[in-house]
Amino acid sequence: MEGSTVLKPRWYDTRQTAEVLGFGVSKVKMLIASGELRSVKVGGHRRVLPEWIEEYVERFARQDDYVGAA
Repeated sequence: MEGSTVLKPRWYDTRQTAEVLGFGVSKVKMLIASGELRSVKVGGHRRVLPEWIEEYVERFARQDDYVGAA
């Protein structure tokens, strides 16, 4: 549709974060609880900024035990 605006989410809930990462919700909750994935609490729910997902992916890709590491 012409003239329509596509809104990008400012943050994701745990289900959306799991979809973006290709993980299950329980895995995302574990990453948040361990501090590996940053989040904020809004009311009774956790929210993850898109840049925090990128930080997690980049940090994971740099790890020595990453499968593609030499």
